[in-house]
Amino acid sequence: MKTELSTLCYIRNNDKYLMLHRISKDRDVNKDKWIGVGGHFLPGESPEECLLREVKEETGWTLDGWRFHGIVTFVLKNDNEPESASESGLTEYMYLYTTEEVNGGIPETLPECDEGKLEWVPVADVMNLNLWEGDRIFFRLMEEDVPFFSLKLVYASDGTLLSAVLDGKTILK
Repeated sequence: MKTELSTLCYIRNNDKYLMLHRISKDRDVNKDKWIGVGGHFLPGESPEECLLREVKEETGWTLDGWRFHGIVTFVLKNDNEPESASESGLTEYMYLYTTEEVNGGIPETLPECDEGKLEWVPVADVMNLNLWEGDRIFFRLMEEDVPFFSLKLVYASDGTLLSAVLDGKTILK
């Protein structure tokens, strides 16, 4: 099984989140989904270093502060994988952040992003976007201001959410 580390940040400006519509790359696990900004760790990076680098790369912005919400473990199973198998597929540990603190304030004009199209989306409309099912769970947790959480999401290779475990307790099976 392949293991990866990543960060994801949702930048909030009043009642809107900065969302990235992943439409630029044909071979993208997030193709056509709406997500925050972030990406994979480089060797030797801390979660905060990855967060700052990825936000800068995708927006051109420098963060002055952020809130760490928790760790989301994504497991993508291969087809025909036994329920208990761990030899194949992908596991990604994602450090989840939000912020409203952009150095110099949040610019009015959104930058171009080679990962897709950046757009301000009203918080009330986020759940209507093409999101991963598990993202809906952690958005709810963030909006409920849960102080810190560990969320494990297991997906089939077709993107179907198979199970969700929040702080060690199964919430979807």
